[in-house]
Amino acid sequence: MRKNIVAGNWKMNTTLQEGVKLAEEVNAAVNAADAKCDVIICVPFTHLAPINGVISGKLGLGAENCADHKSGAYTGEVSAPMVASTGAKYVILGHSERRQYYGENAEILRAKVALALENGLTPIFCIGEVLSEREAGKHFDVVKSQIEDGLFNLSAEDFSKLILAYEPVWAIGTGKTATADQAEEIHAFIRSVIAGKYGQEVADNTSILYGGSCKPTNAAELFAKPDVDGGLIGGASLKCADFMGIVNAF
Repeated sequence: MRKNIVAGNWKMNTTLQEGVKLAEEVNAAVNAADAKCDVIICVPFTHLAPINGVISGKLGLGAENCADHKSGAYTGEVSAPMVASTGAKYVILGHSERRQYYGENAEILRAKVALALENGLTPIFCIGEVLSEREAGKHFDVVKSQIEDGLFNLSAEDFSKLILAYEPVWAIGTGKTATADQAEEIHAFIRSVIAGKYGQEVADNTSILYGGSCKPTNAAELFAKPDVDGGLIGGASLKCADFMGIVNAF
């Protein structure tokens, strides 16, 4: 059975001191709650080791990215082995901001996924279309291509280790909102694409998170959909009460 998951993506927010304090708050809340889902916080590289030292029990830790090389003369990059050495267990890969601002393509992402898996990290692999693609009716084609080009080189065994996250990029910070029915429609489509390659059992056991401005006010409606297995949470993960409001929506 696939897992329900709520994962926070802090992005480029919080100083180290602020981040440690927030992690301590979330850790206490998660471990005190009867959560019906796995809970993960994905934090800046500088925060990983210190936060790993203050969390325990039910709360998982992840990075927001990793390099597409194992080591070497790549100034400023942080490799999958480095991430793993901090105690982190997860890594977000292919986020729309990485694709848009840093030119990450399928070739780069295949290398990152392979290195993450090689080092015992669980990739949270992001896919999703921008507004022009949605309005042109190309959203199914775009998402299918991102999955095929970025992941279908994997064996069924390795693919089964991944978490997917669908981001309707057109609904993030644009004032437009994706409905729960729209989320379910594309999540079900994503599952059908996986089934076409790896079979229904693998598809049924793949957790697919929704990453489009999920908030305490809409989380329950989204999570009630059969193919929405949780959320990848941006802004709402920076306040413990808001984040726990989403966790408790399960």
